[in-house]
Amino acid sequence: MLTEQNKDLVLQFYKAFDERKIEQALELLAPNFVAHLAGIAQPLDGAGFKQFGMSFYLAFGQGQHIFDEVIVSGDRVVTHGRFTATHIGEFQGLPPTGKQINLSIMHIDRVEDGKIVEHWGLGDALGLMQQLGIVFFPAPKLLPYILKAVVSKLFRKA
Repeated sequence: MLTEQNKDLVLQFYKAFDERKIEQALELLAPNFVAHLAGIAQPLDGAGFKQFGMSFYLAFGQGQHIFDEVIVSGDRVVTHGRFTATHIGEFQGLPPTGKQINLSIMHIDRVEDGKIVEHWGLGDALGLMQQLGIVFFPAPKLLPYILKAVVSKLFRKA
C-alpha cells in the first residue's frame, strides 16, 4: 500500500505547515526537491521553496489547508481544495490587512523513497489579491476598447 503511505506523507506535510511546524514540514522534502509554482518562471530548489513558503507563512496566520479531494496515482498525490488564513504580515509589499482569505488551490506532489521530491502548485492569485483589496487597472492600450464597449452598451440601452 505504497499509495496510502504517499498520501499520508503529503497530508502530513500540509498539516505540519498549518500547525506552524515548519522544520517538521521541511524534513519531509527530499534533498533534491524541486517546486514548480504558477506565476514563477523558474523551478525552485528546496532553499527557494523554503524562502517562498516562509514569506507566505509569515504573512498569513491561522492557515489551514482544506482538501475537498485527494487523488493518489502511483508516486503522485493530487490535492484540491482551499487555503484559509488571516493576513497578519507583509505580503509582497502589502502591509497586513487583517482580512480573512479563502484561496482555491491545487497541488501535485511526487513522492520518492518516503520524501516529497517534486511539487507543482497552483493557487488563485487574482482571487487572493482581490480579497486583500488590491484593485487592478487595465493597461493604457485597453482603455479605448473598454470605453468603446461601455459607450456601445449605453447606446443599446437607450
